[in-house]
Amino acid sequence: MKTKEELKRIATQVFEDEKKAVAHLADLLDDSFAEAVEIIFSTPGRVVITGIGKSANIAQKVVSTFNSTGTPALFMHAADAIHGDLGMVRPDDVVLCLSKSGDTPEIKVLVPLIKSFGNPLIAIVGNTSSFLASQADVVLNVTVDHEACPNNLAPTSSTTAQLVMGDALAVALIECRNFTASDFARFHPGGALGKQLYLRVSDLYPLNERPEVAPSTPLRETIIEMTSRRLGCAVVTVERRVAGIITDGDLRRMLRSYTSLDGLTAANVMTPNPKTVMADEFAVAALHIMHRSAITQLVVTDSEGRYLGVVHMHDIIREGII
Repeated sequence: MKTKEELKRIATQVFEDEKKAVAHLADLLDDSFAEAVEIIFSTPGRVVITGIGKSANIAQKVVSTFNSTGTPALFMHAADAIHGDLGMVRPDDVVLCLSKSGDTPEIKVLVPLIKSFGNPLIAIVGNTSSFLASQADVVLNVTVDHEACPNNLAPTSSTTAQLVMGDALAVALIECRNFTASDFARFHPGGALGKQLYLRVSDLYPLNERPEVAPSTPLRETIIEMTSRRLGCAVVTVERRVAGIITDGDLRRMLRSYTSLDGLTAANVMTPNPKTVMADEFAVAALHIMHRSAITQLVVTDSEGRYLGVVHMHDIIREGII
C-alpha cells in the first residue's frame, strides 16, 4: 500500500495531466465548433448522442446536460443501435458521436447507416485520421497526448476532454437560446436546485402564525403573543408598517436591564428596523439574508413595506433547500 503522501502525489499528477488535456482543447478549437453549434441550434429535431464503452458514459452525461438546458437530446448506445435502436433516429435529428479512436467495430458499422439516413453527423473524436472523422460532417478534435492512467491505457484524460467539449456545446447553446434561470427552473422542479429557482417567500410565510403587537402593548401581553404564535418573536407595527421586532434575545437582554416588567411596553424592548424580505423574493434569498445576519427569522413585507408575516429558517430547511 502506498503512503498517504504518495497517494496525494498520484492524485495531484492526475489533476495536472487532465488539466493539461483540457487546456490543450483551446489550441485545437477551430471553426468546426461554431459549425456544430449552428447545426444543433437550427435542427428542428433532437440531438441523438451515441458512443461505445467509456465514451457512452460521457454521452449519457452530455444528454442530461443538453436536456436540462433547453436542447432536446436522447442517448443511443452504439452497440444497441445496430441491433434495432437505430429506429429512434428521426429524419429531423442530428447525431453526435463520441469516440476516442473513431475506429471501433461498432462505430464503423453505425456511421454508414446514419449517413444513409441523411442525418447530420457531428463527431467528438480523439483521432482525426479515424474512420469516424473521415465520415462526419463536422469534427470536434479532442485529441490528448496521453491518459492520466500510468499505463496510458484507461480512458481518463480523453473522457475528461470529451466531457468538457460536451459542456462547451451545451453552454454555447444556452447563450444562443438566451436560456435563463427561469427556463432552467422549469426543467428542474424537484430537489433543492429546483426549489432554489422557483420557491418564493410567499410560498412559505402564509403557513406560519402572524405575531403582531403595537409599540404600546404591555410587555406581558407581548410575551404571550410571542409564545402563543410559536415563532419566538413578535413584530411591532404602526399602521401596518414594521417598526421593530422582539425576539427571545431581546427578552434576555431586557431581563438583564430591568428588575420589573411593570410599565414596560413592546417599544421598550424591541429592536427597531429589523431585517425584512419582500414576499415575492426567492426563498433562497431569504436564507442568504439570515445567514449573513446570523438570525433565524425574517419579517415579510409587501412592496409598500406593510407587514405580511414571518418566514423562519426552519421553513426553508423543511423544503430541502439546504
